[in-house]
Amino acid sequence: MFKNKTNDGKNNICGKKICELRKSQNPKMSQRMLAERAQVEGLDLDKNAIQRIESGQRFVTDIELKVFAKILEVRYDELLKE
Repeated sequence: MFKNKTNDGKNNICGKKICELRKSQNPKMSQRMLAERAQVEGLDLDKNAIQRIESGQRFVTDIELKVFAKILEVRYDELLKE
């Protein structure tokens, strides 16, 4: 039976990369700052949603993936590399 999770049981493959890129910003971007930037782009996300995405507890839509790529200034496929 197909399961909609990664091999390690996470609900997304981009959360770890989003976390890495967020922390590599200069100055370092907090989860709250990322959520605020996402809200400016039209996403209804808060700090808790960012935490769940980064920890792999929450699914990520294609629309959200596109906005994260824009905010973090990478191509969206960079967020999907493991």
